[in-house]
Amino acid sequence: MRIPLLLPALLVLLSLPAIASPPRELGRSLDPSEMGAGGLLFETADGFREAPMISTDVEIQVIGLIGRTRVTQKFSNPTNAWVEGVYVFPLPENSAVDSLRMRVGDRMIEGHVQERARAKATYRKAKSQGRKASLVEQERPNLFTTSIANLGPDEEVEVILTYQEDIHYDQGRFSLRFPMVVAPRFIPGKTRVEGFSGSGWGENTAEAPDAARITPPVSDPSGPRSHLVTIRAEIDTGFALEEVESSSHPILVRATEKNVYRVLLEGGSVPANADFLLDWRPIVGAAPGAALFREEWRGEHYALLMVLPPMPKIASQTRVSREMIVVIDTSGSMGGESIVQARRAVDFALGTLRPDDAFNVIRFDSNFHKLFDSARPATSLAIAGARSWVGRLEADGGTNMLPALEAALTPGRESRAVRQVIFVTDGAVGNESALFDTILRNLGQSRLYTVGIGAAPNSHFMSKAAEFGRGTFTYVAHPGEVAKKMGALFRKLESPILHDLVVDWDVAGVETWPRRVPDVYLDEPVVIAARLPKEAGKVILRGRRGGEEVTLELPLEGGSNHSGVARLWARRKIAALMDSLHEGESVDRVSVEVASLGVRHHRVTRWSSLVAVDVTPTAPVGVVPDTRAVASLLPRGWDFFRFFGAARREATAEGRRRNALPGSAGGAQPLAAPGKPAIRPVSISQPMARVQIGRLPQGATPSALLVSIGGLILGSAGIAWRCMRQSPPRRGPADLGHT
Repeated sequence: MRIPLLLPALLVLLSLPAIASPPRELGRSLDPSEMGAGGLLFETADGFREAPMISTDVEIQVIGLIGRTRVTQKFSNPTNAWVEGVYVFPLPENSAVDSLRMRVGDRMIEGHVQERARAKATYRKAKSQGRKASLVEQERPNLFTTSIANLGPDEEVEVILTYQEDIHYDQGRFSLRFPMVVAPRFIPGKTRVEGFSGSGWGENTAEAPDAARITPPVSDPSGPRSHLVTIRAEIDTGFALEEVESSSHPILVRATEKNVYRVLLEGGSVPANADFLLDWRPIVGAAPGAALFREEWRGEHYALLMVLPPMPKIASQTRVSREMIVVIDTSGSMGGESIVQARRAVDFALGTLRPDDAFNVIRFDSNFHKLFDSARPATSLAIAGARSWVGRLEADGGTNMLPALEAALTPGRESRAVRQVIFVTDGAVGNESALFDTILRNLGQSRLYTVGIGAAPNSHFMSKAAEFGRGTFTYVAHPGEVAKKMGALFRKLESPILHDLVVDWDVAGVETWPRRVPDVYLDEPVVIAARLPKEAGKVILRGRRGGEEVTLELPLEGGSNHSGVARLWARRKIAALMDSLHEGESVDRVSVEVASLGVRHHRVTRWSSLVAVDVTPTAPVGVVPDTRAVASLLPRGWDFFRFFGAARREATAEGRRRNALPGSAGGAQPLAAPGKPAIRPVSISQPMARVQIGRLPQGATPSALLVSIGGLILGSAGIAWRCMRQSPPRRGPADLGHT
């Protein structure tokens, strides 16, 4: 029987459209787990293909105590499809996003703040009408999403965000932090975190109802590709600086006339896998003990006041005994460099104990474990045993923080003059609200001090937990900073604090935030934002430091005018309103007031969003854009497989062997150096994040039509084949002599 050549020819014909119309300017075919850095993947007929990287340009301008940052990001679409991009990005927790512009070709579209539901409706309507639109929403005070609708084939869209923040001052240094990576977070709750939901990899749970919006896809950062960021900063404090430095990235600093300092990244750009830290120290005696900034806006007077209280009259104070509970996070997200930093930080804390103190150590991951049943006296033997135990801790499992936090805040049998809880973690959690409620409910006489570890800690959780815990937040960026940062923390803890602070103004009707001034530690300033019905003449600050009464009277004269003070006041009021939710305030009342403040002061909040819409439709009628999630880098120093588990370790290794070039090693690199034990595979409740892309629209390749035509052709070929089998065979020369 002769096999007709028509059938294989038809099969080849059916495969031609995919070969003839490959995705334009896309990278090689690869598995999402093979990505070495964050990026945008499109699912095509021949697998996942990488789209060109988005670019990010950051410009920071600091004037006095106020910083203003402009973030410019470019999104490109090299395919033949119309797409919608969803990008999750972090910003400082004390920032106020107030401007959005979108550039499409030569057109610049200005964004406007609307109540969140209305802004989403505006965006969806524009999306359905085929118009370009962009929407910025707040998921957490330090976590935002940008959606871009109707990005056409070969188009590039530029989104420009601007935000404002007040500069942090502590122990004689000013500082700011620009977050560059959304660290994966532990999502607790009854719903198991499996697979990919929405534009994030986490499923919503009762404890983290927005998990799908705060878990962007991530990928192993060890590869050669990078999502690059350029950063430029200008510092104008009004006085000379002793030094400007970054503990996170190499920088170049150039001083200009009039004490203005310009900062550039040494290499021009960096991968977005670690937060950018910048701090500066004035020449001794140059920084003022008080600073005042004013703004008149819409007929009202606003003021931002910073006062550095004087040191106590006595050089030292008798040290009091303390009960110190040290909590160390040993979850999978703390793998790599982070666990080294954490062990060193805990070891430093243990070294500060004295014989009249008591202590305990708690470690937690998916579960928690106490070193002792309850706190014990700090004998040399007990401290040595604790140091040995801490030195053997490894990172593994989920970040189930709540039970460990409750255990740390519960008093034991030991009683000392003060009770201090030192919490060492990266804060990679998604249930911040439940944790804040626990702190407020169980704090009692304890004080909570958070120590942030790693390249990208959850600063919103860390700083707010310390605020609710009436303590402080310390950030340790790398192992070399442990002694310096922990030493500064414990100098604070052993110094008298300024407490019971009250602020009096000489006019009625002043609204200040924070309304309840927190305790102030050594070398920490009191920073107050106020709205005044008219300009006040003076302000009086009263408080206590131990048995000493402290009174400061400051005339509100001089200072400088600065735009943005009103927005900073609004940010502080909004933060106070959000905090009131944990104290039982009605969500309905808070949401209305927060949305009103957001719209009035033009800033993004939980209930107000920025939306920009182009008036001209650009997408073809009837086209529904595919939604693409833009991946985030894993924070620098994180162990990819230790965090996400070993579920696909073997699959990834096999994939690398298959894709190895001839002559190469052809396999995954060893997990440990020769002579050292390999890293133990870990399986935890958090799965590896997967890049959910969805399928491209079929406009460029009409697959349904081609399959139908192919089916008709195959059917015809089958009929023809049967007809040929039923008819007598025709004999040719090769058949002569055969029957």
